[in-house]
Amino acid sequence: MEKFTLFWFRRDLRLEDNHGLFKALNGGNKVIPIFIFDTEILDKLPQSDARVEYILIALGAIDRAMKRNRCSIGMYHGSPKAIFTKLIQTWPIEKIVCNSDYEPYARKRDQEIQVFLEAQHIGFETYKDQVIFEKDEVVKEDGSPYRVYTPYSRKWLSQFSSQKPAYFPSADYIMQFAQVDQPSITLEDLGFTPSVLAQPHHIVNQELISAYEETRNFPALDQTSRIGTALRFGTVSTRKIVKQAAANDNPTFLKELIWREFFMQILWHYPHTSTQSFKPQYDRIEWRNNPEEFEKWCQGKTGYPLVDAGMRQLNETGFMHNRVRMLVGSFLCKHLLIDWRLGEAYFAEKLFDYEMSSNIGNWQWVAGCGVDAAPYFRIFNPTEQLKKFDKQHDYVNKWVPDYQELTYPQPIVDHPFARARCLTTYKAALDAQKN
Repeated sequence: MEKFTLFWFRRDLRLEDNHGLFKALNGGNKVIPIFIFDTEILDKLPQSDARVEYILIALGAIDRAMKRNRCSIGMYHGSPKAIFTKLIQTWPIEKIVCNSDYEPYARKRDQEIQVFLEAQHIGFETYKDQVIFEKDEVVKEDGSPYRVYTPYSRKWLSQFSSQKPAYFPSADYIMQFAQVDQPSITLEDLGFTPSVLAQPHHIVNQELISAYEETRNFPALDQTSRIGTALRFGTVSTRKIVKQAAANDNPTFLKELIWREFFMQILWHYPHTSTQSFKPQYDRIEWRNNPEEFEKWCQGKTGYPLVDAGMRQLNETGFMHNRVRMLVGSFLCKHLLIDWRLGEAYFAEKLFDYEMSSNIGNWQWVAGCGVDAAPYFRIFNPTEQLKKFDKQHDYVNKWVPDYQELTYPQPIVDHPFARARCLTTYKAALDAQKN
């Protein structure tokens, strides 16, 4: 009897330069491609979540490409174990192939799936695809993980220069897909309603990369690549983007991609940081967590125009400029003394390009409690940030057109007062750790 290989699409929603897919298609069996809308993930999302639509659009593009060979991608809704239980009863499956995922839930899920499949005498193979270097591939000489970005990036660049990433031409092997009947799924089938947010588009070219260092800090210029969503869901190959960045004389854009991998390996080595501060003494901070102030921050009604512009951009588009992300994060944690985990959860719900490792890493950075973090006494002044990065108020005018009206709220807190309160509160937590 003919045996099949199941390829499980996850964070790699493309046919070309897909490592795991390449391995599956070259493994000797016909390949049945599937995607699982995992209820463990979907049940926690708001009913209108544009990211679910993004996934469906990406799957539709894959499906159209396959239909030229009378194939289709199967779309399933449920728990992965329940879906696989059904599929291995439907077809003689020899192995399941996918690309690695490094988030805590994904690791736990994959371990459970592997144990389940082994009991059925079915193979389970995973491959590195969403990063250039994973797990223990970039570590110190003694084998311990880097906790500071700069030495990590040096080691990363050294290894990259001698180990150029491969290219996996999966589309060349499209005839290896099995011609079997598979179900499709709509947004309504999943219990979601259409989102009002526009789907994101990215641009990465040599002109943008060359100018990135001098333009990236000015939100009104809108000169960032917006590649985050495509990297998060794998609609573009990480290897392709890194090669583009490495081919440019200006290293700033490449360094941002290395930051992404730095935070990924931190989360892999220290999965507890998804809910706990990397520096445990910072979990002693007595957060105020004022619900009214948190709600004003969420709505972009703090009385600080650049903070409010960032939050309103996020709420209206699912995106926020990176410079402004640092400011609004610092403002929440240090001006309002609201736990970074609340801000991280809000970003997780709203950001198109939400990436757990980067989001947690950056939130802990602004809160001062993470690896290679900003010192706790570094507190962004929202007024000075506005003068420095949006001098003509072009960004603020776009997102907070009412900021000069009488109806615009007064500042939620006085900056000098908030700064002094933050320093006192943080210092008390750190002093308590010492005693």
